[in-house]
Amino acid sequence: MNKKLNIGVIGLGRLGSLYAGYCANRLSGANLVAVSDVREAVAQEQAELLDVSRWYKNYQDLLDDKEVDAILVVTPTSLHKAVVIDAARAGKAIFCEKPLSLSVDECLEIKGVIEQTGAFFQMGFMRRFDSAYVAAKQKIEDGVIGKRVQYKSTSRDRNRPSLEFLKPEHSGGLFVDMGIHDFDIARWLMGEVKSVYTVAGVLAYPEMKEIGDVDNAIVNMYFENGTLGAIDLSRNAIYGYDIHAEILGTEGTLQLGYLRETPIQVMKENDISHDTVPGFYERFEKAYIDQLDNFVENVLHEREPAITANDGIAALNIALAATRSYQENKPVELYEREGGV
Repeated sequence: MNKKLNIGVIGLGRLGSLYAGYCANRLSGANLVAVSDVREAVAQEQAELLDVSRWYKNYQDLLDDKEVDAILVVTPTSLHKAVVIDAARAGKAIFCEKPLSLSVDECLEIKGVIEQTGAFFQMGFMRRFDSAYVAAKQKIEDGVIGKRVQYKSTSRDRNRPSLEFLKPEHSGGLFVDMGIHDFDIARWLMGEVKSVYTVAGVLAYPEMKEIGDVDNAIVNMYFENGTLGAIDLSRNAIYGYDIHAEILGTEGTLQLGYLRETPIQVMKENDISHDTVPGFYERFEKAYIDQLDNFVENVLHEREPAITANDGIAALNIALAATRSYQENKPVELYEREGGV
């Protein structure tokens, strides 16, 4: 019988609960053996729902569980550093949801402990596992669109999450929490970013001012290879969850993403309509599952991680530079970022 990876999930919020379900029911190479959340009732409820015998309020107790081979870190970003470092020292294989942490210094500390302990560590950037982005990467490498010239991407939520979640001290703010996916994909498809210039504001939700964050932004980018990029971020699309990208080349263009969820269009007099993608779960469910499956297979077969701490640090560097650019109203060179790598 093939060996399976025994997984514990730490953090059972919206995404953590989905991950726990995937581990229990959708990953052929994994067993979900334990869950943890500071809300003990939530941990118990999820364990009972997924037929898992052990749940913990304190994640340290889960790390002490000898049956747990690997953990998924899906806590608030502000807790990633402590959990990842403790897990590495406990000898667990680690999957950590984005962002790696809220500061580059913390990321470097995490990286240092990973290297010191030799722990297996893989970052979670699920868009790299979405079929559209995978296909775009291959077509770029195959030269289908010639030389890359411009990169554009859009990430828009239907409406904002809770203010408690959005507080920058927890999430990192719009650029770190939301934009980091776009920054990671930008460097994956186009190359390293040289500089950014951000314009942003509180335009849809006045209450965002209370927590010190913005709800709409546009980030212009120069890449080190001379190509150009622009990313627009919004918390208030209203019409649906809108994720798409475009790569312009000298011999063609790639357009990624879709907005219509169900393949049906209603046509009436003076009216043509269709539905929209409701949220991240519907748009990226397969990518989430595929990235976890990749993590499991990499651990079981002793392969290199698909996405490393260095990728997490690089994406965070761009996000922090974009934040600083908005705050200081000026372009920011990536090498100017304090603690940059």
